[in-house]
Amino acid sequence: MTFLGIETVEWLGYAAMATVLISFLMKSIFKLRLVNTLGCLLFVIYGFSLTPISKPIIITNVAILVINLYNILKK
Repeated sequence: MTFLGIETVEWLGYAAMATVLISFLMKSIFKLRLVNTLGCLLFVIYGFSLTPISKPIIITNVAILVINLYNILKK
């Protein structure tokens, strides 16, 4: 499926990228971690959506996701 000539999977990648970038604009570290966690989750879904799946994208973002969740739940 395409929108504006761009595949849906690619839109998911752009959404993940934008979310991670926006997270770095947060002044609160807690908000940064929350938004960044969402971006990492989107990247993990994106990595699994690619054909073939992208293990580097998945592994990196799962690791960051775990670190973010650890720090969020620690507080």
